[in-house]
Order: sequence, then structure tokens, then C-alpha cells
Amino acid sequence: MSSPTASPKPDCAKPDSAKPGAGKLNFVLVCIFIDMLGIGLIVPVMPLLVGQFVPSRDDHALWFGVLAATFGVLQFLFMPALGALSDRIGRRPVLLYSMAGMCLNFLVTAWAPSLFWLFVGRAIGGMSSASMSVASAYASDISTKENRAKSFGKIGAAFGLGFICGPVLGGLLGNSDLHLPFYVAALLSAANFVYGCFMVPESLAPGRRAAFDWARLNPLAALGRLARRRDIRGLVVVISLVTFSQIMLQSTWVLYTTFRFDWTPRDNGIALFCVGLVSAVVQAGLLAMLVRRFGETRLALMGIASGAFAFLGYGLATQGWMMYALILCNVLGFAAGPAMQAIVSKATPANQQGELMGSLQSISSLGVIVTPLLGTAIIASVSHLPRGDWRTGSHFLLCAAMQALAIVVAWRYFRSHRVHDSRGASADSDKLRA
Repeated sequence: MSSPTASPKPDCAKPDSAKPGAGKLNFVLVCIFIDMLGIGLIVPVMPLLVGQFVPSRDDHALWFGVLAATFGVLQFLFMPALGALSDRIGRRPVLLYSMAGMCLNFLVTAWAPSLFWLFVGRAIGGMSSASMSVASAYASDISTKENRAKSFGKIGAAFGLGFICGPVLGGLLGNSDLHLPFYVAALLSAANFVYGCFMVPESLAPGRRAAFDWARLNPLAALGRLARRRDIRGLVVVISLVTFSQIMLQSTWVLYTTFRFDWTPRDNGIALFCVGLVSAVVQAGLLAMLVRRFGETRLALMGIASGAFAFLGYGLATQGWMMYALILCNVLGFAAGPAMQAIVSKATPANQQGELMGSLQSISSLGVIVTPLLGTAIIASVSHLPRGDWRTGSHFLLCAAMQALAIVVAWRYFRSHRVHDSRGASADSDKLRA
């Protein structure tokens, strides 16, 4: 194995020097946008595609949960390794690997003649799903501590913009053929790979790369390292609770709205368009102003609280239009994630940002294993109830409870720790009482 500081030689283009600048971030933002556009295309139709291979509504919900958990298991196993690998060889090669893998995932899923092949496609996707964590590490490489939250917000905005266009297009295509969105997503992923191959420079200079350690490939070890970080342990708990509730929403939304409101792929595409629109407006246009006005700590608390009320509303909604209204009202909820990421990132050395983001993504991967199984099991257990029965939204009420617990843990953490605030001050107990 070459020395830790040896410069890798990418196949497609030589890496650029790792000087901070907006240009490099814009390159990777385009890649994230195209990647999320492809993923957004399949969101309104993937649960319905599973329904073509099962006989009943209960089986539909349960098998979709197992399919989502399969993706999560493979993502959980591979994500820390990909994050650590990006610290060793650079961000760019890992991003390219992820793009190629997602293209293959979409092709296999589109062609799948049986439920088994849907599982094969999801497994490939889980093994190559690294774009968001590595992109976050990329943003850390080229950002200062003062503007890191803004950079994370731009990544979130690119993610949201992909979901502005992707689900609407996927819903329209899915209304005519459930397989068509997957072929289009594969084409976009291939284009993403070509773009990244020739246009995206490397962000991590050879001198800043970390030595490769096989122990870092253990996903449980990645979570263990987070657990041993006493300085951010409370924040890790908060991020876990918020992440689990968000993943349960993502993995059950289409099933829930289809079963309760008889929504079509087009209806869900429009709803997810609203999600992407609000996310983009907040994270690209309002986040910097919100951070300056409230600071990252207060903004995180306010965002988590907004999310808790939104989940409560989703669970108790009796008409489909209420879901749209709740999405549009949950503005601050889209600012909580970048604020929390920035706080944790500031407490971590530069050459460990990839490992940190990969470990945080392991929390998401663990959530993708657990929460779809739990959420779809709850939906299956109440699928026989009348649509107006409040218990049909029980999984969203559980999400609201998790968000409420996250507020308590975060508030206690910020009271007992001095956290650097982007306004140039520290968030201490006096300010949090104010």
C-alpha cells in the first residue's frame, strides 16, 4: 500500500488542488442535484411497484418495509468504509463509484421480473449510496468554519431542488408506466457519472489525507467512535432521533397517502414537489439569514420543534389537502439538519470530516434498517381500519414523539456545553434561557 500522502491517479481527469472556493462547491452541487433528481423520480412509484408482486395490502406494506431495510443493511455496512476511503484516496473517486452504482441499481429495478430482482437492485443501491456523506465531506474540505453551515445548506438545497423536479416527473411518468421512471433515473445517473468524471475536481489535497485503517471499515466501530465522543454525544442522540423520524416519514409517505387518501403517483409527486420547494427556499435562500439571526443552536431547537408539530399534523390529518398545508408550514424544520451538521463538524478535525460524515450516515443507514420495518408494520396493523380513524396515522405520531424527545435532549446538551455559534459568540445557558 502506498504512503498516506501519496496522490491517487483518477482514471478520467487529474484532481485539482484543494483550495477553498465557490467553484468547486458548485461542481459537486450539480452532481448532487442530478443524483437526487434521479432518486426523486422513483419515490412516487417504488412502493407501488412492490404492490405488483404481492397479493394483499398487508403484504404490500410488509414487503416494502423489508425491501427498504435491505437497502439500509447494505448502506449501513458500506457507508463508513466509503467515508473512510474518501479520507484516504480523495472524495472524487468515491463520488464516481456512487454514481455508477446508482445507475446499475435503477436499471436492475426497472427490468426486475420478480420481487427477488427488486431486492437485487436495492442491494446494489445500498452498496453504492455514498453521494450525500462524501459530498458533505467535500463541502467541509473547501469551507471555513464560519461558512460551513451555509455550505451544508447549499447541499441540502441541491438535494431539495432535485426533489422539486424528480417526484413530479416520476409521478407523471409513473401514471402511464411504473417502470419508466427507473429507466429515466438510470439515464440521469449515467449523465451524472460522465459529468463528475470530467468536471468535478478533487477537494482533499494529498497532504491532508488520512492513513487507511481497516478498523474504520467496521460500521459498528463507526457508531462506537461516535458514542465515545463525549463532547458531541448528546448531539449524536439528537441527530439519531431526528433522522429516524425523517426516514420513517420518507419510507411510509407513499403507502400512507395511497391507503388513506387514495393518492396517485401524480398526487405524491406534487406533494414531494412542495417538500423540495420549501427545502430549497429555506436552505439556499433563508438559511444564512436564519443562522445570523438565531445562531445554529437556537435554529436547531426551533427546527426540531417545527418538525414535531408537522408530524403530529400528518398523523391526525383527515383530508389530503392538509398534508400540503403542513409541508408548506414546516419551514424551520428544513433548517435543523444543516445547523446540527455544522455544530458537529466544527468539533471535528479537517482530516476526519469524511469519517465523521460517513459515521453520521451510518445512523441514517441504521435508521433505514429499523424504521421502515417498524413504520410499515404499524401501517399493516391498522390498514383494516376506516380511513378516518386517527390510529391510521400512528406511525407519524411516533415520529412526533421522537422529535419531542430530541428537543429535550438538545436543550439539555446546549445548556451544559459551550457551543461555538456562527454569530461569533457561544451558546450558553443564559442565552438559551433568553
